[in-house]
Amino acid sequence: MAEVVLLGIAQDGGRPQPGCSKPCCIGLSPAEHSYPTSLGIIEQNKLHIIDVTRHLGDQLQYLDNRIPSDVWLTHAHFGHVDGLGLFGRETINARGINLHVSQQMIELIELTPHWKIMLDQGVFVVNEIRDSQPKESDEFTMVPLQVPHRNELSDMHAFVLRGPNKSLLYLPDHDTWNETLSMHNAETIRQFLSDLAIDIALIDGTFWSNNELKSRSQDVVPHPPIKQTLEMLGYKQQGDPDIFFFHLNHTNPVYDEWSEEHTQVVEMGWKIGKQGMKFKL
Repeated sequence: MAEVVLLGIAQDGGRPQPGCSKPCCIGLSPAEHSYPTSLGIIEQNKLHIIDVTRHLGDQLQYLDNRIPSDVWLTHAHFGHVDGLGLFGRETINARGINLHVSQQMIELIELTPHWKIMLDQGVFVVNEIRDSQPKESDEFTMVPLQVPHRNELSDMHAFVLRGPNKSLLYLPDHDTWNETLSMHNAETIRQFLSDLAIDIALIDGTFWSNNELKSRSQDVVPHPPIKQTLEMLGYKQQGDPDIFFFHLNHTNPVYDEWSEEHTQVVEMGWKIGKQGMKFKL
């Protein structure tokens, strides 16, 4: 069966974030550093990666430094795509990697010279993904799931991974729960996850609360804060999936396992993602 490895838990800027001189980023030990969000899926004869970051070289160490056969992209925002160039001639010099992207991402790639040249050189072979249409691999099925998120460059797809024993949701970004639930005809987060038959959910935990970023409006940087998600979920109940918050902004207090915020998440029965953690499908 396929094994899933969480390759990063940070928001696009990583932790420490470049240019940040606040206590959340200063004086961190190497063990406290976090790579931007990415997911590895190991099969016997294939290796898949969802989202490719500039820390690809370090993240591949969690995967025995293997080169992936398949790359899947959720959307076009910085931290999820800025490692694509590492597959080119200047670094890995790969050939024939299956690149699974939406039609909007295909159009963007073809219009972006430093990505288009890698198509021309045969680094990537483009495979279009379509909302809710499964793609079969040897040991699991991947189902793209469109969700609302800032679409100035492309649309956004979460992914549901279905194995013989477990199903996992990878949802690093979305704008609001109201929009996401409405798009999928669900009234609550529980119903949304139940309708998808999810056992393990990795969900957007970018910010703890709406007032976390003093200098920027949450209307400009939309993500459902963890505090709101907890209010909507309440305490974990029998039959609920395991929920892990990840895609954490460098300012998020849940990085600190001794913080009140981290403690609240755990006491309610939910979890904070950890870099390198593994799941069996």
